[in-house]
This record gives sequence, C-alpha cells and structure tokens, in this order.
Amino acid sequence: MSLTVAVTGAAGFVGQALVARLLDEGHAVRALVHRSPLTIDHPALESVPGGLGDEAALARLIEGAEVIVHVAGVVRGRDAGDFLPVNAEGVARMARVAEARPRPPRMILISSLAARAPHLSHYAASKRAGEARLAASALDHTILRPPAIYGPGDRELVPLFETMARGIVPLPGVRGARASLIHVEDLARAILALVARPAPGTFELHDGREGGYGWEEIATIVEAVAGRGRGWRVPLPGPLMQAIATGNLFAARLLGYQPMLSPGKLRELRHPDWVADNTALSTATGWAPQIPLEQGLRALWGKAPRQTEKGKSHGI
Repeated sequence: MSLTVAVTGAAGFVGQALVARLLDEGHAVRALVHRSPLTIDHPALESVPGGLGDEAALARLIEGAEVIVHVAGVVRGRDAGDFLPVNAEGVARMARVAEARPRPPRMILISSLAARAPHLSHYAASKRAGEARLAASALDHTILRPPAIYGPGDRELVPLFETMARGIVPLPGVRGARASLIHVEDLARAILALVARPAPGTFELHDGREGGYGWEEIATIVEAVAGRGRGWRVPLPGPLMQAIATGNLFAARLLGYQPMLSPGKLRELRHPDWVADNTALSTATGWAPQIPLEQGLRALWGKAPRQTEKGKSHGI
C-alpha cells in the first residue's frame, strides 16, 4: 500500500538511501530540507524547507503523512549542548507537533546502538534522551538502533576501510572487542519494513553476522576484497589516543569546530561490546539483512566477486 512518509535528515547519508528506496517502492515522500538540497528528483518527492527548531515547517512536513521517519541527528560535538538540541529536543518537538494532528502519524526514530550505553559519551546520552522523549509521547512509535553504518556517501567507516585496503590497519579497540556493522541499503530496507508493517518497540539490527566482528576480522575481509596481502597492523594504545582526543577537544573548543575524535567518542570506540541482535526485528517484520561486509565492500569499490571452480562466489 502506498503511503505518504515524512522524512527528516533526508539529505544525509542514511536519509538519501531511505528516500530513494521509499520512492522505488511507490511511496510519496515529503522531506525536511535544512542546509543541503536533495540530489534526488522525483515527482512523488516534495521538499519542505526548514529545520527541527521550526514548528511551522514540521507541521507542513507531516501534513497528510501516515508515517514519520526521524533520521536527523548530530554525530559530532564538543559537549552536551552540541548534541541535545537535535538528538533529544528535536525528537520531542517532532513528537509534539505530530501529537497535535487530528490523526497523529506513526513515528519511526532512527536512534543508535550507542543509546544502549548512555554513560559513554554526550552523543550516546543524547540519543538515549531522544528515545525517552519519544517514549513519553502518546504517539505510536518504533525506535531503531543501528550499529555502525557504512555504504556510498559514508564519511566515517569507509575512509577507515580504504586506509586498511592500502595496507595500514589501525587497531584502536581493546583486545577482544566486537562490533556489528550494517550496510546503509540494509538499514533502508529495515525502515521500509517498519513503514509497511507497524511494530512498536525498540529494535537492534546488524548485517547478518552473528556475534559481530573483531578488528582483525574486519581487516582480513578488507584485505581480501582489496586483493592484497596482510597489511601493517598498527596498535593504538589507549593513553596515546586519550591524549589525542583530549587535545582535539581542546582545539575544537578554541577554534569552534565539531571534533570527530573526542574523549567521549574514544570511549565509544574502545567499548568492548557493540554486538547487535536481529531476532526481534526479523520476527516482527520479516526483514532480513542481505549485504554482508565482503559484498558491501565489493560493490562499493567496484570489485568483481571472487570465483570458485564452479563459477560461484564464496560467502564469508
């Protein structure tokens, strides 16, 4: 069934993948556009200028919409004041505007697996606060907690993978640490499944690899896709990274930029367990991931699949 879906954060990495898939599936999309214009042109796509602080724009955004997918979020910042206005108060404002509608739409909040450990960073705490704001509303809602996301347009993980592919493998995590990953297209498909099949609750998801990945496993997969031998492993000691993160935060406050590596982000990076579980989401919606890391990287870098003696690629 075709629906009208309102999307915040539509011009971002995840938002663009989601909008494209919603349109492919025949839904009408109304997208909130703040700074960056949308690169997608489609007759069923309507742009609504404005930001999360503009309640009039939010009201225009959700006019006639059956579902809101709230993707917008801040991932870099110096302190709580950089994160809370968007990641928490922005969610609360969106929910408040939606509640005022005669027929309030459902809301799907794209949170983060980091919300599972709000003590680690201002970012994690702000995502958990956003979840709490939505849970306190009267809206029918779903909260989705993706792990680290990669894919076309990613500016965080893909550069790291490219560094590994060139033969330099930084190892910033603690020994034994494991984390789940997900390709942005699998995340978009999961959101689409929730658009089509309402499922209240909070759900995690991953790319189908039970138990996630260790840093060495990620490096080995990257090297196989890149077609190179074992690269140079570069352990990054915690005290050294702490000094860099602290200095970076000081410089960011002095110069007014948003740091990528801060002490909070470092605590996230060195957290030992970012393994997600697909079970509840798959049971509720029927969604299943389709893109393991090797396949995602091959598509990203235009690499042909490895061939077996029977002409079929080996899975991981």
